[in-house]
Amino acid sequence: MIPAGRSASLSRVVSTEDTATAVGSGSVEVLATPRLLAWMERATCEVVEEMLDASETTVGHRIELEHRRPSPVGMRVDLLATLEEVDGRRLLFEVVASNEDGQECGRARITRVVVARSLFAAPSPG
Repeated sequence: MIPAGRSASLSRVVSTEDTATAVGSGSVEVLATPRLLAWMERATCEVVEEMLDASETTVGHRIELEHRRPSPVGMRVDLLATLEEVDGRRLLFEVVASNEDGQECGRARITRVVVARSLFAAPSPG
């Protein structure tokens, strides 16, 4: 069983490939919301990956995200994901993202579900 309270952190530096213009979610050269979300999901995976059986993985189920302030190209974004609640196979995380100046730039509640990897195996031809 995965215990609540575990956390993981990671940092990323915003590149031109991470901007709203580059990913198609806007027209400004700042961190795109879809990229921020991807980084947040990565942080949640870091919390539980080593705790899972080799036959298991987690998949995203629900996301509530607030993108609170811009992060320009070249700025470091620090993310902290904490496993708040475990309900059977359902895992609820709180993720906070802060710019290198310490100001919170995003916050999310992300639910992931533990599932068997075999659910994603390619079907046999034939």
